[in-house]
Amino acid sequence: MTHRQILEALSGLLLVLFVAMLSGTIVSVALPQIIGALEGSQSQYTWVVTASLLASTASTPVWGKLADLFDKKLLLQISIVIFMVSSLACGFAQDTGQLIAFRAVQGLGMGALQILAQVVIAAMISPRERGRYNGYLGAVMAVATVGGPLLGGLIADTSWLGWRWCFFIAVPFTVAAFALLAKTLHLPTERRSDVSIDYWGATLIAAGVSVLLIWVTFVGGDFDWLSWQTAAMAGGGVLLLAAATWVESRVKEPVVPLHVISRRTPALAILASLAVGMAMFGGAVFLGQYFQIGRGYGPTAAGLLTIPMMAGVLVSSTISGRMVSRSGRTKPYIMTGLVVLLLGFAGLATIDHETSMVLVSVCMLAVGVGVGMSMQNLVLVIQNTVPLREIGAASGAITFFRSLGGTVGVSVLGAVLANRVTAHIAEGLAKAGIPAAGSAAGSSLNIAALPEPVRTIVRAAYGDATGHIFLISAGITVVGLVAAAFLKPARLRDSLDLPEPDPKGAPSGA
Repeated sequence: MTHRQILEALSGLLLVLFVAMLSGTIVSVALPQIIGALEGSQSQYTWVVTASLLASTASTPVWGKLADLFDKKLLLQISIVIFMVSSLACGFAQDTGQLIAFRAVQGLGMGALQILAQVVIAAMISPRERGRYNGYLGAVMAVATVGGPLLGGLIADTSWLGWRWCFFIAVPFTVAAFALLAKTLHLPTERRSDVSIDYWGATLIAAGVSVLLIWVTFVGGDFDWLSWQTAAMAGGGVLLLAAATWVESRVKEPVVPLHVISRRTPALAILASLAVGMAMFGGAVFLGQYFQIGRGYGPTAAGLLTIPMMAGVLVSSTISGRMVSRSGRTKPYIMTGLVVLLLGFAGLATIDHETSMVLVSVCMLAVGVGVGMSMQNLVLVIQNTVPLREIGAASGAITFFRSLGGTVGVSVLGAVLANRVTAHIAEGLAKAGIPAAGSAAGSSLNIAALPEPVRTIVRAAYGDATGHIFLISAGITVVGLVAAAFLKPARLRDSLDLPEPDPKGAPSGA
């Protein structure tokens, strides 16, 4: 494809990615108001986010594998329809239970859109040139991440719109993306007669991940760490994933190709992606809550306050993408990004309800720069090691584990935050001489409905507890940094596919 043809097709793909990213970020700032309006709790707040991430995570490797077997364009159009219908359903939700269920369906579409956009780009552009186009990819993701909170806050603050339009607004974007892709995207489709879908593997992976995440969410609150519920859920989740690993090693067309992810470079890149996933999802979700509940800002102001982090993603992903294409090397940029990410998290670990907003903004900028420099480059590392016929499964694998990191991050950080907030509120109420039983301070996020003394205590509790979750994020980033340090330096190839092995069995040019 010529540069012009690539840009035409890329416009539709970027719009698809913009829609998927926007659906997550536009809700992040409006979520405290949404949960307050639907009379939800902190646990339900976390699950509105976790439900979509869980469905997205569990389905990502399936969509990636299907892209290797079937028409990529048709799969992309199907996922757009799923996403559009579920977005409408979320907008009409009448309680938090319905919203969580519809968000899970929306997650299926989100996972498909994110992985299929990357797979299609990989089928059009060589890894070395892909760095240049990944700059556009990172820029669009950053614009969606920056614009989402701003747009969500503005919608939530506009009385004649209301929070439901945070979901309805996705519809015109999806319609435009569908029409644009139908016109501009033209990929050759290989018809394979020996297609084999790994239904058992996909089911076991989804079930294992789901059980473990549900356990993480409720352990320590609804039941103890040492209990029969923990034994049943944690043990059951591990057994399901062990069975999935056995199935993946036996089937003809595995959903997660073990021969790819067991190699040194993909395994290390996946481990580093777990840390980036936690940064990308956990940071955006809980910072919006910190600004509104912990500091008392409105939705629009909270959206504006997230700009430093999103600007960091925008600038660093664009610049590093071009530099990667120029040099053909990824490791220096990944390492630099993860170091900056660690520094940003370390700074955010010190915040409370009185921290200077200048310091908070500087730390958020560092987190954004770190995510922008490392996220897409880690995908490039894996795509550079596999042949074109496996690009979907390999891309799906790293996106799966990155989303898994985000999902686990939101669940774990949400559970930690809920426990710390409860402890801080109980301590604050005791000092103020207010009976905890009648205050309802810990059961509702509708802060405006609380009496003034209780409201002040709840705000301080959320502001002070938020720093603890970023301390955990900093620790996990250290693991990602160590994994990236052991990556072998390699140059990105200029060809779309790996060279075929010669008749004697030795690679001809790898």
